[in-house]
Amino acid sequence: MSQAQALAASFPGGALDAMKPWWPVLLGLLVLYLPTYYDLANGIWNSEEQAHGPIVLAVALYLIWQARAIFLAPPVPEEEAPEPERWAAPRAGRRRPRLGWTLLVFGLLIYALGRSQEILLFEVGSQIPVLLGVLLITLGATAARALWFALFFLLFMIPLPGFLVDAATGPLKQHVSFIAEHILYALGYPIARSGVTLTVGPYQLLVADACSGLHSMFSLSAMGLLYLYLMGHKSWARNGILIASILPIAFLANIIRVMILVLVTFHFGDEAGQGFVHDFAGIFLFVVALLILFALDSLLGLIFKSSTDQAVAGPEADTRSAPRPAPAKPTARAPAAPRKKTTAPVSDAAPAVKPAKVGAAMDRDLAMECKRQSFMLHYDPTEKETLDWLVKMADTRGWT
Repeated sequence: MSQAQALAASFPGGALDAMKPWWPVLLGLLVLYLPTYYDLANGIWNSEEQAHGPIVLAVALYLIWQARAIFLAPPVPEEEAPEPERWAAPRAGRRRPRLGWTLLVFGLLIYALGRSQEILLFEVGSQIPVLLGVLLITLGATAARALWFALFFLLFMIPLPGFLVDAATGPLKQHVSFIAEHILYALGYPIARSGVTLTVGPYQLLVADACSGLHSMFSLSAMGLLYLYLMGHKSWARNGILIASILPIAFLANIIRVMILVLVTFHFGDEAGQGFVHDFAGIFLFVVALLILFALDSLLGLIFKSSTDQAVAGPEADTRSAPRPAPAKPTARAPAAPRKKTTAPVSDAAPAVKPAKVGAAMDRDLAMECKRQSFMLHYDPTEKETLDWLVKMADTRGWT
């Protein structure tokens, strides 16, 4: 049984009863963003540039569902706690109403501006401050840290602003066409270039905005960062190399895509290059880029694993190679004198200490607060204050 299932089972009504406090929050989020998702599904999500949008949303919802245990045990308000246990919860698990309300109001304002003026950058981007504000108000900073990647991953749902696309597309097309021309010319093909127009044999191909590789870089960055999060590598150097390699891999894959389309057009005609092959090449090269990233991660795993093994095996090797001292010869011992058995008098005034019964000593509210703190410690094991809070609770109540 998972932790979420175990906590839900402690409620009389099960998981539905555990999620009752969150139904108004979920209803409010649906009222806000369901029309937005509907417009996206009938709009830019149908284009090649933003086809990754529903995938990003599905992954973010899955990550939140995986951490659903933090929602099943809401914190007990301090004023409603039992009198002997009315002390502040750990700082990391305490609510942050001021910061939370600031983010929530800011998110709602940019949502209203984006919805009324049809600015998708504001409308879709408002999800992050709204969700983060709700978490800080209701559960605190520790819950927000437990869901940090799910909130960060929603950034890839936001459409790139037009000025950024225009500023990056032109230079990318120039570099892609320049490199493709030089490689194919070195291979002996009759190719020439004028700006972003490639001439190969009797055919002319224009490197369009979709072939610049900007959106493929954006999509590959999302998949690459998700891969790193799921793998959970501990080495900062390994993660840094993989993150730095995402954009060069996407750029290289886009150059290969342009070269394939030029070669197909040259050998099979313009109709073959602009038909099914044109659309399939983008998907195929995106998969190839992911495989290159996975292969690089495997290679780095061998390198960092070998260096770690050498560092660990070094002291052991030195210990094994060092000469062992000769065993000491046994020496005869004198017989020990017999001990007299003494019995301590039993005092009638010292009663036996009986262990306290946990189930009968604490009430339901206090039990739920302890479960919540233990789940916070599970999602952020570095929180020393949470552990100190549980130890203080156990000492005060006399739990064994």
